[in-house]
Amino acid sequence: MTDGPQAGVIEAPLVKPKVGREDWVMRAGLAVIGVYLLVAVVFPLYTILSKSFQDERGTFIGLDNYAEYFATPALFYSINNSLTVSVISMVITVGLAFGYAYGLTRSCMPGKGVFKAIALIPILAPSLLPAISLRYLFGAQGMIKGLLMGETIYGPIGIVIGEVFWTFPHALLIIFTALSLSDARLYEAAEALGASKLRTFFTVTLPGAKYGLISACFVVFTLVITDFGVPKVIGGGYNVLAVDIYKQVVGQRNFQMGAVVGLVLLAPALLAFIADRMIQGKQVALLSARAVPYEPRPDRRFDLAMLAFCGTVAFIIIGILAVAQFAALVKFWPYNLSLVLDSYQFDLMDGGSWGAFWNSLKMAAWTAVIGTAVIFTGAYLVEKSKGFEHGRGLIQLMCMIPLAVPGIVLGLAYIFFFNALGNPLGFIYHTLIILVLCTITHFYTVSHLTATTALKQMDAEFEAVSSSLKVPFYRTFVRVTVPVCMPAILDISIYLFVNAMTTVSAVIFLYSADTQLASVAVLNMDDAGDTAPAAAMGMMIVYTSATVRLLHFLLTRGIARRTQAWRKR
Repeated sequence: MTDGPQAGVIEAPLVKPKVGREDWVMRAGLAVIGVYLLVAVVFPLYTILSKSFQDERGTFIGLDNYAEYFATPALFYSINNSLTVSVISMVITVGLAFGYAYGLTRSCMPGKGVFKAIALIPILAPSLLPAISLRYLFGAQGMIKGLLMGETIYGPIGIVIGEVFWTFPHALLIIFTALSLSDARLYEAAEALGASKLRTFFTVTLPGAKYGLISACFVVFTLVITDFGVPKVIGGGYNVLAVDIYKQVVGQRNFQMGAVVGLVLLAPALLAFIADRMIQGKQVALLSARAVPYEPRPDRRFDLAMLAFCGTVAFIIIGILAVAQFAALVKFWPYNLSLVLDSYQFDLMDGGSWGAFWNSLKMAAWTAVIGTAVIFTGAYLVEKSKGFEHGRGLIQLMCMIPLAVPGIVLGLAYIFFFNALGNPLGFIYHTLIILVLCTITHFYTVSHLTATTALKQMDAEFEAVSSSLKVPFYRTFVRVTVPVCMPAILDISIYLFVNAMTTVSAVIFLYSADTQLASVAVLNMDDAGDTAPAAAMGMMIVYTSATVRLLHFLLTRGIARRTQAWRKR
């Protein structure tokens, strides 16, 4: 007799899957990526943390540096100043971006493609450039200085205007995507129930875009509070945290206090990042498989209103860039307005040279090539490896860290880590290698997420079939994964290239006389009083980034026809 249907049944012991040779190779690759992230992210951040608790002799002094910082009013007030301009810039930028994106997605105004292209132009410029233009517009000898009604552009007003220009496209892309994912059935239901357009806006449009708006707020806030370029050029005596770090390190050679300010700056950026991740984790899919894409209906008055709004914003964007270009061509502002090319003789300027421009091209190219290869391969190994869950989770966490670290803090951490006595990697200090390494690391997270998103869209059956046919994983990777994900790979490469051309804060502490970059030359020439040449170098960065983006667009179309033909039936 048995006590039940399970009596007498002997449970088989759990058998762990055998780890094959390919699995070990993939784990070895993961280990290499892990070591890279430790050296490029974790160790430098730990070094700057430990430096903040030491004196100039390297002796541990606890919280004395922090006590000194918070006891110094000029430094402590920088926290309030940074938060103030960040919040104001965030509100203005997100408001303008929402209106602009609303016009692009909800109206039938003409020229939508042109307006969107114009709105994205600021991404191609270093943050220093709009600040220089604002000086020509509203400075002591500015073109339209009277519009400020006696207020000075050097301070919070200038910082906010410059930051709004620079962060506008970042907010627009997020909000545009959120508004594009709308189900027309919800609007049809609201209309059938007799809801007014205003009520539909507040009950359908805003709830559907709320996560995009929240994300845009956090992104803009983080970009502004960590930006170095705009407040350095036009901030005047209005101290902010990012500039304080520069002053402590470059001006006073007080590395310990620079580390303290860097960690203080890291706190709000980290909190904004964590809050954004938590809110995005609550987001649910609002666009189902049965959803109907929203198609705006012509409305003459509304379309004209949106055209006027978007046209005004686009005019301001083009105007700020046009002022920079005009200033770069004027012989001697404002006394001799004849057009010459003297400002492009960078080799004759203090703090600038054509060599800096070519260094930027080389650095950006190496960053795009090496960074794309490392980041995409690392994302592939994290997503497609079998087992080793804890190790993959730890590497994924390290991949997220750079997004929360301000560029100027990362650059300062690299000084402490790679310049330390006994560091075998110290030979890369003040070389192009460390500039490439820092730039890849600074923009690692967004590129990693782009690659991960593309890889998640591929069915796991690709790897399963390859394994059953005894095809090595690396052959599947080269022949299947890379071609399928080629659009994402090209997007990563252009993202890294453009950001490498425009970045200032991440590399301001790391260049040498032989490795000066174009964005740094803009800052140095402006500091030396060569404002027009600084504007000229800034416009060279814009033109270079725009040309590469155009080539990327043409290349993407050509490659897509060959590698993405499988998508068409």
